Amino acid sequence: MEPSLSNPVVPVRRIRFIIFLKDVFILSWTTFGGPQVHLAMMLDRLVTRRRYLTEEELMELNALCQVLPGPTSTQTITALGFKIGGPNLAYLTLFVWSLPAVLIMTAAAIGIFYSQQQHLSLNFTRFIQPMAVGFLIVAGYRIARKVIHNRLDLVLGVVSALTAYAFPSPYITPVLIIAGGVVTALKYREQEHMEKAPIEVKWANFFLWLGVLIAAAVLGVITKSLPVRLFENFYRNGSLVFGGGQVLTPMLYNEFVEFKHYLSRQEFLSGLALVQVIPGPVFALASYIGALSMRSFGLSGQLLGSLVATVGIFLPGTFLIFFVYRFWNQLKRYRPIRASLEGVNAASSGLTAAAALSLFEPMSDHGPSVLIIVATILLLEFSKLPPYVLILGGLVAGFAL
Repeated sequence: MEPSLSNPVVPVRRIRFIIFLKDVFILSWTTFGGPQVHLAMMLDRLVTRRRYLTEEELMELNALCQVLPGPTSTQTITALGFKIGGPNLAYLTLFVWSLPAVLIMTAAAIGIFYSQQQHLSLNFTRFIQPMAVGFLIVAGYRIARKVIHNRLDLVLGVVSALTAYAFPSPYITPVLIIAGGVVTALKYREQEHMEKAPIEVKWANFFLWLGVLIAAAVLGVITKSLPVRLFENFYRNGSLVFGGGQVLTPMLYNEFVEFKHYLSRQEFLSGLALVQVIPGPVFALASYIGALSMRSFGLSGQLLGSLVATVGIFLPGTFLIFFVYRFWNQLKRYRPIRASLEGVNAASSGLTAAAALSLFEPMSDHGPSVLIIVATILLLEFSKLPPYVLILGGLVAGFAL
């Protein structure tokens, strides 16, 4: 009789999982405005309405994701799926959460390529390109305001900005991030003592993350296949980006525009502006870049490029949150770990500043573009207009004029 008594539990759990995924789907279509707005809406729907967890638990989970490489909002909601239903529900959560943004950005890339094939002008994007620079400047300022606490942080941020600007290579990014972490880790004695507990580490997801990283790099070198190399490029960037989409932007710009020339500056800025309009994760910009990187292979190539870029950018953060989530409470008690986060964040703010400077430089002698950048910064800082309203206004003005 025991099996028959336990059977009803399975349908109840499935119903709960379905309701949770429905909530994630609603959030995926309604969360405009970046990680801060995402968190507020998650608090409303997942905590206040559904009570999947407490507010304290969600805030702690979000804090953990902020100090890991990868997309903060995506990792937070994926980790919640892991907490509720294990890995299978977590992967479904990731899929449902990212799908709308990925589809929209892929369609945008295909649309831009079609316009180029038909010799149609992209002039309608001329206003949103300087607006995208304004968005990046404001994002960099807001990041710096949160993570620059003392003179050392300021020095690390400035050195990272100048180095990344002088050497626009994708390989300089991890060097600067690691160096920043090492510098402030040396100040660990300033951190508060916390009672340590034994760390029980389950290494499976770490080795999975590392194995995929090494295998993709080796296969890319051996096969010279563009889809494989694209996957490795995005997987590597997704493994090294601390600080969310604002920090990812300079990394992708340096690699795919300045270094590899897969996209033009105009194309990149158009995608950067568009990703501010749509709901969901800013990391969906990778889908746009992946599709345009394989435009020479036709529609099927663009779809494949979007797929490998999307999987590449989201997968490492998922593996890492699965790995760290299990022992984070013990790990954060070690002072060098907590101290290193200060330098990582300071270096990341410098990378954003370098990207803003690189994107602004070609516009600096064009008066109307400078005025649009300044107006965008002022509106973002001193008005309550949401970002997507500004971008839509820029698109409408571009079509009209």
